[in-house]
Amino acid sequence: MDGSSIIMDRSMITPWYCYLLQLLAGALVTNGIPHFVQGLSGAAFQSPFATPSGVGESSPQLNVYWGFANLAGGSVVLAKLAPPSAENYLGWACVGLGSLVMGTFAARHFGKVRARTVAS
Repeated sequence: MDGSSIIMDRSMITPWYCYLLQLLAGALVTNGIPHFVQGLSGAAFQSPFATPSGVGESSPQLNVYWGFANLAGGSVVLAKLAPPSAENYLGWACVGLGSLVMGTFAARHFGKVRARTVAS
């Protein structure tokens, strides 16, 4: 057996920061969806620009812009740093994990905010 078959080509190793950025891309795309959809449907929705931030509601137009910025940002990161192949399970797992973490945070946060609004 030839020993050279077990030596990895260092150019094939993905740097750690690529995985971090793939996680960020998944989070950005997931965060953009509710803002963009709520804005398109004409509904006011929480955003970081409302008062208080993340609790108050912003206009539908602002949510379209905020949602688009998140979708565009996540898409740009994915376009530049998408896992190079379907077999790059760790890279795609980072994208999925970023999406799952952001989705879980948003569901819990907005669920609490909406419950307080209904109770008032």
